[in-house]
Amino acid sequence: MGSFLSSKKSAISRVVMSKKQKSLPIDASFKLPSPLPSWPPGGGFGSGIIDLGDGLQVRQISSFSKVWATHEGGPDDLGASFFEPSPLPQGFSMLGCYSQPNNRSLYGWVLAGRDETGSALKQPIDYTLVWSSESLQIKQDGVGYIWLPTPPDGYKALGHVVTNSPQKPPLGKILCVRSDLTDQCEFDSWIWGLDKESDLNGFNVFGLFPSNRGTQATGVCVGTFVAQKTTTAPVSISCLKNAASNLSCMPNLDQIQAIFQAYSPWIYFHPDEEYLPSSVNWYFANGALLYEKGEESKPVPIKSNGSNLPQGGSNDGAYWVDLPVEEGAKDRVKRGDLQESQVYLHAKPMFGATFTDISVWVFYPFNGPSRAKVEFINIPLGKIGEHVGDWEHLTLRISNFNGELLSIYFSEHSGGTWVDSSQLEFQNGNKAVTYSSLHGHAMYATPGLVLQGTGSIGIRNDTAKSKKFMDTGTNSMVVAAEYLGMAITEPPWLNYFRKWGPKLTYDIAEEIKKVEKLLPGKLKSAFDRFIRSLPNEVLGEEGPTGPKLKKNWTGDEV
Repeated sequence: MGSFLSSKKSAISRVVMSKKQKSLPIDASFKLPSPLPSWPPGGGFGSGIIDLGDGLQVRQISSFSKVWATHEGGPDDLGASFFEPSPLPQGFSMLGCYSQPNNRSLYGWVLAGRDETGSALKQPIDYTLVWSSESLQIKQDGVGYIWLPTPPDGYKALGHVVTNSPQKPPLGKILCVRSDLTDQCEFDSWIWGLDKESDLNGFNVFGLFPSNRGTQATGVCVGTFVAQKTTTAPVSISCLKNAASNLSCMPNLDQIQAIFQAYSPWIYFHPDEEYLPSSVNWYFANGALLYEKGEESKPVPIKSNGSNLPQGGSNDGAYWVDLPVEEGAKDRVKRGDLQESQVYLHAKPMFGATFTDISVWVFYPFNGPSRAKVEFINIPLGKIGEHVGDWEHLTLRISNFNGELLSIYFSEHSGGTWVDSSQLEFQNGNKAVTYSSLHGHAMYATPGLVLQGTGSIGIRNDTAKSKKFMDTGTNSMVVAAEYLGMAITEPPWLNYFRKWGPKLTYDIAEEIKKVEKLLPGKLKSAFDRFIRSLPNEVLGEEGPTGPKLKKNWTGDEV
């Protein structure tokens, strides 16, 4: 009887495997369009190995051998694939397997570890079977088994082992890490589950990253995944930690500049964009004024380098910057000057200094009025959305192991989106293409319409290619890299912590009434509720603060 069941199970498996699978995005591996350049010398940046302290060295492995795959469930219902890092460099051991959804090209990495002292890494003492696909009637390549290593006392597991047989993996297949060299981690993006969306009470596979992230945080992302039968249980996998707080793998100033020249994005503006960027110095030199509370009738011209701006303090409302008073000058300055534009770079350590984030800040003298889409009707919103001064940014995430661009963060009003390099559009080599939305200047990786709202009512974010564009590599300035100490002199305007625009006092109720006159009766109340739910940043009532007061200056992107 047992033999019959075994044969029947094998037959089912063979039927599943014999079904002709259509080609999937993951069947192709992604590589950047151009080879990586040779980086300027100095320090440990781009050397391939990072020392995390106490004898633990790690390498980033991005070559894989597939172990098992499913072809349904997960993002776009295309399944996911599971891999071992292979080949491993001499002396390095696997810390965990890699997985990603099948709906994008194969592109990822995991860390492998080497123990220089004999106590940083140890074999597990056993394995626990977390999950298997054995009893599931799903499209899959054979049967998958996901194992959790049982670490010895004082050690932690950093990843799973995936096999295609029910036998436990050899104990030497994976190594665990001494607890004091690890950190707590949490769910990152959803990789796979049996349904098209993650199930809080079902089986899920998630990517992981350190729970504490920022310029001072020491947690190191390992690139592995966690497989759990409920999302409410504690995460069973740990991350690494840069126990030595070693910054020697961070790029020096020459390397930062070389990195940016290799990856400097192109920003395309909508064909109808009226309000373009400028440099901060151009804005000041062309009549921007500094106002002080209580002395509103005596605004002060700002020196072109911002040296007469109040330094430090807090955003207390005591000062603000505004456009020139004279109408002709005001209208001209509002429109910016693309030829005089400049981007400002902030380099900072991320994930325990195994990555460098380079934030690319763009300044616009003016943020234009918003437009809304209400069902099938497009309407201008009058003054809603307008404000003086607009800071937008992109963030390039660079591997300190080899200098490769892993992803870019696109700021979108009060939030934003990380996009892997495999999902980016490139031109002129490894330079990503970015699209700035009409009037609002939110950043997107692809052109078209993004509706900021609910259902069929929202603020329009329209993007498209045009002859108006900025090659950010032609005029950039590194304005901050705190880990380099005195190597960089910060411009005075960077430490101006008040508003870059006045608080506007237009009557929002009056603006809403003007718009509602254009709407059918049943849409008026829905539109009114939507507009009043928007934050001040979108409504344009408050002038923005500068880059240093944004949460991402010292933290990870939200």
